Amino acid sequence: MILSTLQIVFGLLFLFFGAEGLVRASSSLAKRFGVSPLIIGLTIVALGTSTPELIVSVKAALAGQPALSVGNVVGSNIFNIAVILGIASIISPLRVDVKLLKTDTPIMIVVSCLFAILFIDHRISRLEGSFFIVLVIIYTALNFILAKKSGKQDEKKIAEETSEIKLFKNIYIDLAVLAAGLFILFTGANWFIAGSVQIARAFGISEAVIGLTLVSVGTSLPELATSVVAAIRKNADIAIGNIVGSNLMNILCILGISATITPIHAADILNLDIGTMLFFAFLLLPFIRTGYRLERWEGIILFSGYMAYLFFRIRL
Repeated sequence: MILSTLQIVFGLLFLFFGAEGLVRASSSLAKRFGVSPLIIGLTIVALGTSTPELIVSVKAALAGQPALSVGNVVGSNIFNIAVILGIASIISPLRVDVKLLKTDTPIMIVVSCLFAILFIDHRISRLEGSFFIVLVIIYTALNFILAKKSGKQDEKKIAEETSEIKLFKNIYIDLAVLAAGLFILFTGANWFIAGSVQIARAFGISEAVIGLTLVSVGTSLPELATSVVAAIRKNADIAIGNIVGSNLMNILCILGISATITPIHAADILNLDIGTMLFFAFLLLPFIRTGYRLERWEGIILFSGYMAYLFFRIRL
């Protein structure tokens, strides 16, 4: 128990320092290439912070623990919106980019609904997993193509968005800090997950609940640390883009790869879990539409909603 507690504590410390490096390096890259920080948050940062979910889900699928694999993704998507955006907006109300409102958030909702439909039979086949992978490749490619086109038309706006960002000396330092930040995040998440799961199993908590709560929270800590640091540094585009992008990556990339490796069957994931994930995905859209900001009171509602879900899910 003492070792597990130490893993949790040091895991949290590593997550903070890893997030600091990731946000700084990502912001520097965005400014260097003349790309909006939102695009970096939706793609590079989102994929990087979703690495723990990928590792855990693939390992769980290969180990014959599909409930843990799917529960990790569903729980992470709930946690990302309800807790991470909730906490980030409570720290500092988040300005919302028009692109996020009109394009990426609706895409996230559509992808969440697509997953819910395909998972009605509690299975994700290899074919469905391969389809998810194709979709994430198309989404990522289109983001960068459209970013370059809009960048030429709106260079002044991007210059304003990145005006306060400090550049590292050269691109090699950007990449080195980015890689180091991801490695530290990954290490911290691993330690936190290992300690949390050991303690949970000692108390006899089921695999599905562990995946939906402790593991999903642990694998979402990189997103939490990154978005909170981004909010503190007033990098709202990275804070929100990281979450929307991570939710897309969790379904399309992580479940896609996991199901392609080995078909997933998870009957322990309840309609309550899928419904809660869809509820928060849909709720985000009207919240960010109001004044193109995510306000503190909205963050409080999101966080309170997660606490209510957690209370009822653990009691089941």
